[in-house]
Amino acid sequence: MILTVTLNAALDLTYRVPHLVPHASHRVREVTERPGGKGLNVARVLGALGFKTTVTGFVGGETGRVLRALLAADAAPDAADTSQDTADAAQDAAGSGTAGGATASVTDALFQVAGRTRRTVGVVDETTGDTTQLNEPGPHITPEEWDGFLAAYRDLLDQGPDAVALCGSLPPGVPVGAYATLVRETRTARIPVLLDTSGEPLRRGLAARPDIVKPNAEEIAQITGTAEPLRAARAAQRRGAHAVAASLGADGMLLVTQDGAWSAAVPERLAGNPTGAGDSAVAGLLSGLAEDLPWPDRLARAVALSAATVRSPVAGEFDEPTYELMLPSVRVRRAEAP
Repeated sequence: MILTVTLNAALDLTYRVPHLVPHASHRVREVTERPGGKGLNVARVLGALGFKTTVTGFVGGETGRVLRALLAADAAPDAADTSQDTADAAQDAAGSGTAGGATASVTDALFQVAGRTRRTVGVVDETTGDTTQLNEPGPHITPEEWDGFLAAYRDLLDQGPDAVALCGSLPPGVPVGAYATLVRETRTARIPVLLDTSGEPLRRGLAARPDIVKPNAEEIAQITGTAEPLRAARAAQRRGAHAVAASLGADGMLLVTQDGAWSAAVPERLAGNPTGAGDSAVAGLLSGLAEDLPWPDRLARAVALSAATVRSPVAGEFDEPTYELMLPSVRVRRAEAP
């Protein structure tokens, strides 16, 4: 089992419009609802790859209720005692997914709070393929709720997950060093931990020595002060990370480990919706870790999944034919110092 943590979970709404025009009224052609937030996206991709996952983080209010219902609907077809009618209803609720493979259940271990789970709105311009993203703030988390979550998190670690992913932003009220605390708790339990966040939470999290960090080029430049990706990744290593996987957008990904450094990219740039591509890369790295693949193979899987997610209409899904086409064609090369 792989555990993903999304402290600032969301209900993702995706609107598709023929053409997005500022200051104009639009008719939305299609609306999609999905459980969202980086860790939940990671969990859904892992589930599509056939890995059992458990999700935790904060959830609350009516939006949180809808999010949990969607998670339950996604899991329903895999339950042994689920009727065909229920499975059909779950498929309708989930929409026309594009992710392939044997889907494994995602277990809901979200922590209930008083505040309302946020919503995120992505508006897809079908003419250009560009996406405009609007993200609400999360619920305010009280000190008592944070302490309760920490206790529940330790209980989940006692179940012995194969790996943990700590993903996304922090909701209001959560200490800025929250991820550093969770990294230390996870390492104390001797469980591999990946950190995917930004800004000060990433800076503090690095000092707790996570096994992998997965920033993008802008995020790693912000905390290290250098824009050259390889130098920045090595600087992040010196600050505490054992391995650094830096997303470089259309240029693929850079991976720096204690065993060596590699870069990888797909042979052609794909048009589509990049929302969630980084989350799919995290799923690729985690699944490769769970299977004990060599680092270059983990990197190739992460890059292929990321590219296949661009061809999917919503985050947390990937286009299976694109993934199968891209995986053997990913170019993995040794990264040399500039």
